[in-house]
Amino acid sequence: MVPAVLLVLYLVVFAVLGIDPYDRAVWVAENLPIVAIVVLLVATYRRFRFSDGAYVLMACLIFLHTVGGHFTFERVPFDWVTELFGFQRNHYDRMAHFTVGFYAYPCAELLLRRRLVSSRLVLLLFPIFFIVTVAAGYELFEWQYAVHADPGAGIAVLGSQGDVWDAQKDMLADTLGAIVATGLFALVYRRRLATLTSGGKDLSGC
Repeated sequence: MVPAVLLVLYLVVFAVLGIDPYDRAVWVAENLPIVAIVVLLVATYRRFRFSDGAYVLMACLIFLHTVGGHFTFERVPFDWVTELFGFQRNHYDRMAHFTVGFYAYPCAELLLRRRLVSSRLVLLLFPIFFIVTVAAGYELFEWQYAVHADPGAGIAVLGSQGDVWDAQKDMLADTLGAIVATGLFALVYRRRLATLTSGGKDLSGC
């Protein structure tokens, strides 16, 4: 029920925000990876269904990114946060990057339920490393898009807003989100995690 509701909401939001976006080229570039994620989740739903909580966490990025694609991330109406904390830039994109890390939760869920690993340490660290790898790959994609696309659209997708350390900060936000999501996973699945080994030593009886 929850995945179906989220899918319907996404389709509505996607359709509405697809009307007259700030920059159509930016809208296409920003929505392509999100549409790919949604299609993948729908295509694999019958073979592997994540928990409702995992779908809710994954939906955070999907909705935030779809909104960002409509306005471009630096133009999303987020001024109240900027003014509240005295920021020098719009940090909406940082919030979206933080939710990228939420995908560590379904990653860990997949590893656990498919019994792909037997080590508790690997189960909790692999999703974080996976997110860091994805984060680095996406920054490379943004770089190449900015180099080869129309200059205006390229800068909008890059979203650095004049920050020379933007890529590094984005990856840090992704990583912090992954750590939080993995911590939440460990809390929710603590009983099942107790049956796994830790660093090669069985601690299930501890």
